[in-house]
Amino acid sequence: MRAFRLLPILLLTVLAACTATLPASVKRFQAMPAPTGQSFVIQPRDTAKSGSLEFATYANIVRDRLLAQGYQAAASAQAATLVVTLDYGVSNGRERVATRPGFGTGYGRGYYGFPYAYPYYGRGFYGRPAFYGSFYDPFWGSAFDAPEVYSYTVFNSFVDMKIARTGTNESVFEGRAEANTRSDDLTRLVPNLVTAMFTNFPGRSGERVRVNVPLDKQR
Repeated sequence: MRAFRLLPILLLTVLAACTATLPASVKRFQAMPAPTGQSFVIQPRDTAKSGSLEFATYANIVRDRLLAQGYQAAASAQAATLVVTLDYGVSNGRERVATRPGFGTGYGRGYYGFPYAYPYYGRGFYGRPAFYGSFYDPFWGSAFDAPEVYSYTVFNSFVDMKIARTGTNESVFEGRAEANTRSDDLTRLVPNLVTAMFTNFPGRSGERVRVNVPLDKQR
């Protein structure tokens, strides 16, 4: 009977360990004024993104974050006391070569030759963790098999955000959130990097922090 009472606790522990996260590096310099009615507008650093629906989508996420902090959305750029300059992007990717324990013949690989199924971090088959190059799973192969060399692509994504006072252009916030992932999907990456940027916002000036963003909580 005692084992049955412990079962729900064990299941919760396993589920917590398998939660997929995006590890992001966040660097911030700030002299943000406390929110006392300041209003803001958001504009792209790259003018080619002006009028872009994609940019508007990400800008709305930043807008919601600033509203939650107590700042107000300006009716127009002329009425704003703060201007937020936003940029984002992802690299073309770079190949990395690594080794893993060999899997012998017959078993050893998951579908399509890969023992993982989640495109970011944290989940392999049956909830087994698969973070960066840690793909070995005793279910699929033996540690006594010959090591296997494999390659994979890593993408570097980023979100840059600058906040300045209108009129004087005095900078009050400069931040950058970055992550290395196996995916280049900006529609998933940018919202999570914004979440990392606003974790404990505005943060301590000059400090670089590591933020693990749960991937099922993009906003």
